Amino acid sequence: MSVPTTPVLQRLVLIVAVLAAFVAFLDGTVITVALPAITRELGGGIVTQQWVMDAYLITLGSIILLAGSLSDAFGRKKVLFWGLLGFGAASLICAIAPTAGVLIAARALQGVAGALLVPSSLALILSTFSGPAQAKAIGSWTAWTSTAFLAGPLIGGLLVDLVSWRLVFAINVVPIALTLFFLARLPHDKPAAAGARVDVTGAALGIVGLGLPVFALIEQSNFGWASPVIFVPAAVGAASFVLFILHERRTAQPMMPLSLFRVRNFSVGNVSTLFVYGALSLGTFLLAVFLQQVAGYSATLAGLSTLPTTIISIALSTQIGRLAGRFGSRLFMFVGPIVSGVGFLLLLRVTDSADYWSQVFPGIVVFGLGMTITVAPLTSAILGSIEQAHAGIASAVNNAVSRVAGLIAVAAAGLIVGSNLDVAGFHRAAIVTGVLLIVGGVISGIGIVNSHPTDAQAKAATR
Repeated sequence: MSVPTTPVLQRLVLIVAVLAAFVAFLDGTVITVALPAITRELGGGIVTQQWVMDAYLITLGSIILLAGSLSDAFGRKKVLFWGLLGFGAASLICAIAPTAGVLIAARALQGVAGALLVPSSLALILSTFSGPAQAKAIGSWTAWTSTAFLAGPLIGGLLVDLVSWRLVFAINVVPIALTLFFLARLPHDKPAAAGARVDVTGAALGIVGLGLPVFALIEQSNFGWASPVIFVPAAVGAASFVLFILHERRTAQPMMPLSLFRVRNFSVGNVSTLFVYGALSLGTFLLAVFLQQVAGYSATLAGLSTLPTTIISIALSTQIGRLAGRFGSRLFMFVGPIVSGVGFLLLLRVTDSADYWSQVFPGIVVFGLGMTITVAPLTSAILGSIEQAHAGIASAVNNAVSRVAGLIAVAAAGLIVGSNLDVAGFHRAAIVTGVLLIVGGVISGIGIVNSHPTDAQAKAATR
């Protein structure tokens, strides 16, 4: 920021950061309930449904490192502004799409714009808050953005049932307009550093190196790893990513400075992220499928089964962030994933009837408590260890790690549960999920180092 930080400015920054991330997160959850209605009107069956989801994930995953780099080079406010405009325009195209092809193309554009939002929103917090106050702010960001996961399916269901699936996309205009209103009241970004430029070669290699493997991970369930449709993109993507790393080591102005990984909390935190978010994606995905296909839950009830997790996050994330800022992230990052792992191991009591209150609810509550203890301190430890100048790319790296971890875990689900998901297969998945979470906690407990805030910072965090 170009002006001194004040409490009023900090509150305004937090509002903008929350709203910007809320837009991206809401769109990821609201779309799922609209897919059947979309194919009833536009046709295309399961293929259309998959690509309406996957087009967004592929472009978002491909662009996110570049987006973080742009945020660092040219300013958080500017990148958020263009991301919000792009997301709004793409949402309106989705809302009026006459064919499935147009809808899928617009969803790809949404992914590009969405990649600009989350890293920049977190980088905005990191450039405005410091010390324990930063950890508290990240906790608030986590708590409020969690409402997107709660509100998404409910809002989407109401819009689809009462009006049209098209409003699922058109409704994005409301939070985007509100975010732009508050964004305009932030001070201008600092002028770009002299000689600031986009690492074009690194950007191209990074997009291919992330985008093609993401495509392969998503589509392998349809074609199989032996298909050239999968192994060729996977091989080309892997080679491009290796070239990307080699290029970043040698170029004078890298898109992703490899020196970031020499920072202990950043590197250890991202390894922990790999395990924790891989487990999160695997466990919640298979739980939702099991409850519907085996236990006979409706789609709505299966979606609502994890509601306690969101409620706990909304209620406690800000307090957890404050405590992590005061006492350090290490204890929370150690205990939280282990508690979450125990929660999933409690789901070993689930039978084919999956009685919610006696078999599912206890494990979900323990899991939700553990994840709430984990997420804000994890984000704070990783991003708080990086200087503000690289906050955008650091946030983008962490987002990329969490998304790729989830894709890998879901791609491996068939190896864990077998060809047909049954009680035994779900129990194996619960064990794997629990172990991954516990390993993530142990890694954090061993590797994370607490910072030592000054007395003034500690007092500020308790206000």
